[in-house]
Amino acid sequence: MWVLIVILVLLVLILLYLVALYNGLVKLRNRIDNAWAQIDVQLKRRYDLIPNLVETVKGYASHEKETLERVITARQQGISATTVHDQAQAENVITGALRQLFALSEAYPDLKANQSFLELQEELSGTEGRIAYARQFYNDTVYKYNTKIQSFPAVVIAGMMRFTSREYFEADDESRGNVKVDFSS
Repeated sequence: MWVLIVILVLLVLILLYLVALYNGLVKLRNRIDNAWAQIDVQLKRRYDLIPNLVETVKGYASHEKETLERVITARQQGISATTVHDQAQAENVITGALRQLFALSEAYPDLKANQSFLELQEELSGTEGRIAYARQFYNDTVYKYNTKIQSFPAVVIAGMMRFTSREYFEADDESRGNVKVDFSS
């Protein structure tokens, strides 16, 4: 009789552990989705600011058509990206295009002093910081999730329940720096 009770207690404990493990995996997976949504919100904010910035620059540097078109094209690529990898690549292109756009202000002193341009630049700078924070949170959460589903005994449950590894949001070497926002020179 005691053996049966011990076996039942062990089975209940194992079942409780499996339920907790499964719920933990679901919680991490949902946290990743939420982190990605936060990145998406900040990227949307950035996409909304870019046309205003381009229009402001157009008034001062209308013959810099190639740079302005590069920014708009990069924005469109970012909007249409569907995977983490594609989104990361598009964001790297946008960052590079914005650097070129901000560099234009050095050649146009009137643009450099324009209040709208300065405000847009400041908003973009703040948005860049929020994007960086959201990317870090997303990658931290992906790290925890991937580590959990690849560790024993969770790997068994994760495999049975089809939990798969998530992709990190990675920047290329060129885009690791911030967009230049200093107009003091």
